[in-house]
Amino acid sequence: MSDDTAVNAAAAVADDVIEDQGPGHEMRYGAIVADSNGDVILHASVDDYLGAITAAHADGFDQLIDLTAVDYLTYAGKRALPEGVDAGRYELVTALINHHRRERIRIRVQLDGDEPTIPTAFDLYPGAEYLEREVYDMFGIVFADHPDMSRVLMPEDWVGHPLRKDYAVGSIPVQFKAASNQR
Repeated sequence: MSDDTAVNAAAAVADDVIEDQGPGHEMRYGAIVADSNGDVILHASVDDYLGAITAAHADGFDQLIDLTAVDYLTYAGKRALPEGVDAGRYELVTALINHHRRERIRIRVQLDGDEPTIPTAFDLYPGAEYLEREVYDMFGIVFADHPDMSRVLMPEDWVGHPLRKDYAVGSIPVQFKAASNQR
């Protein structure tokens, strides 16, 4: 099979997983499809997240290229979310790539609560291990069934999650060896 034939076959599979749910409600991998400046964005619920990334993986999205989060606690602007998706305090953003079709997708999931929890992507994408630990460390989002849900940037005994908008900003005086107090 030539490369062009393989790419066309993969594109046909991708077309099969896109379901038309009426006006403005196109679905792909069980998630609502949206567009952001030409990029495909999938809005999955916490319950549908693992199913969406599993289906994307089966459809050829074989590399997780990024996984991060955003805390919208103090955000006053209007968020670009499709109808039917309720804004949460946190948003988990997972970026996947399909090298054969040269296609990227982002899966965005809204999370709420003091201890937000979502399933791990580690079993499908082992490279998610460190990225999920970083999101846990900085935002406090727990990844259920993660093999090592421990801090990776902050000391183990650190209290709090520094990238949360309600995290108190402290001040640590910086001292330079050669600095003089005289002016």
